[in-house]
Amino acid sequence: MFHLIVTACLLADPALCADRLLPTPGPLSEAACIAGAERRIADWAARHADLVTGDWHCRATADLPHLALAEIAPGVLVHAGHPEPVSPANGGDIANLGVVIGDTVAVIDPGGSRAIGEGLYAAIRRITDKPVSHVILTHMHPDHIYGAEVFAEAGAEIVAHRNLPSGVERRAGVWAESIPRQAGALAMLGTRAVLPDRTLAAPEDMDLGSATLRLQPVATAHTDNDLTILHLESGVLFTGDLVFAGLTPSLDGSLTGWLDWLGHPPEPMPSVIIPGHGPVRMPWDQGTAPLRAYLTALADQTRAAIRAGEAMSEAAAHVGTDQRDGWQGFDEINARNAIAAFKELEWE
Repeated sequence: MFHLIVTACLLADPALCADRLLPTPGPLSEAACIAGAERRIADWAARHADLVTGDWHCRATADLPHLALAEIAPGVLVHAGHPEPVSPANGGDIANLGVVIGDTVAVIDPGGSRAIGEGLYAAIRRITDKPVSHVILTHMHPDHIYGAEVFAEAGAEIVAHRNLPSGVERRAGVWAESIPRQAGALAMLGTRAVLPDRTLAAPEDMDLGSATLRLQPVATAHTDNDLTILHLESGVLFTGDLVFAGLTPSLDGSLTGWLDWLGHPPEPMPSVIIPGHGPVRMPWDQGTAPLRAYLTALADQTRAAIRAGEAMSEAAAHVGTDQRDGWQGFDEINARNAIAAFKELEWE
């Protein structure tokens, strides 16, 4: 199988260039890749007006840069992101990403940039040439969704919680400026947010032929658009950022809703959970315990500060700070969480 690679440079900074992989829905021979290259590059460039395209070539699957994938159950693979805040050193590769192979392939979160999505696509193609039929977004945050365009170009249907499009649209302008500053402009080159083709308001089973995924929309918790995915054959549960381990949790939904979700273990009990960040396979109780402890402390200390008559700025300076141990990026994220918790709980 061969893949079209084109060099793309920022129109605003022509010295900032990277190779981009342009996938297709079906496998290509080298001759077919070459024959359609110029038309495909023109179509892609029309959707990326901030870029200038240059040289191109067709490259065999074995020669593509790719992410590492580990099989944790038959047909279930995970790429482990770095459990730390986004930085130029990690290029936004901080989220755990899933791949489920049945008669077709489903991707669970395509990563935090086009480059990461391309690396995941290449990793899949090293394992199978089955079509990638679906991309499932566990929630709206950029480190989980910004690789989706790669798979849309490969013919996948993008599926998400019904609230995800409005959440992305409200924040897209801010993210377009903040994420390149955090990850680096080169790491984000060619990255473009794409909205889902289909959204869910109720549970749904997704049939991949020899594998079935149960998609479960969740009431407002980490965000207002969280979605869990259970692989029925193995009992592996992808929680997205409803579970954090190592990286400090970020509250972008409801603190009480999140604690309520954590207080009601899934049925059936999963064999292991794959959190959005942290070790890629953990039992439910062990995997959720540090998060429950942190969020409980955040709620209890916020309520105490409100009862004491503290202002929000005063409370944010100390609420949750005794929970720092074991969490990466704690101080900045906890301060934001404390403010969000105060705003939610002051009118209880």
